[in-house]
Amino acid sequence: MDVPIPPHDVSGVWLPPDPQALDRLVGYNNRGASDGAFAKEISRTPWAEARYNATKPGFGPRRAPGGNDPILHCDPVGMPRILGGAFEMIQIPGRVLMFMESNDVHREIWMDGREPPKVPDPTWYGYSIGKWDGNTLVVDTVGFNDRSWIDSWGNPHSDEMHMVERYRRLDHDTLELTMTIDDPKAYTNQLVSSPKILKLHPKYELVESLCVPEDESSFLDKVREPAMKKPTK
Repeated sequence: MDVPIPPHDVSGVWLPPDPQALDRLVGYNNRGASDGAFAKEISRTPWAEARYNATKPGFGPRRAPGGNDPILHCDPVGMPRILGGAFEMIQIPGRVLMFMESNDVHREIWMDGREPPKVPDPTWYGYSIGKWDGNTLVVDTVGFNDRSWIDSWGNPHSDEMHMVERYRRLDHDTLELTMTIDDPKAYTNQLVSSPKILKLHPKYELVESLCVPEDESSFLDKVREPAMKKPTK
């Protein structure tokens, strides 16, 4: 017997159905030539192209030893990249709270009818307001800084990025996510993701997942740097 879909409810812990699906969500796939979720639609401005050419990602055909991915310095992952991991959604009056497993990030989505700020204070994850469009939760976010990548391939964004997420519950255990990005400073067209499938995991417990600079430094010294050294003849 099918379990009915709760109306206007996205509560629960949501994960991609398999690791490769997680890879594909926001560009973590290093097994092909794609630039991630938005690859087929990306058309960069000269500003973004210069930034992109300066990046040294750790994945994909442009991967470089050492790399300069901001997360290697424990900078926040940023949006939409952090949506590639497990997260929990909790609904309370006037808000939807999202708790991300990656970096123990929490996010507030305001559902009380407010308008986005006219001049938002730039932050890593922006200022989010939400509303229901039928049975789809639409999340509108502005107010980003320009210090993170939109994916692990090095595609940048500016402080003008405007991101919209649409969460639609296909059945009791399945959530569909689509994302659009408008960023006229960085891209000449709107970036639209393909639909991404997430599965409900009611018994899953989010684990502590912090980026600790000392641990990162130790990993670089003991693992990454030795692995990158060329073998002597």
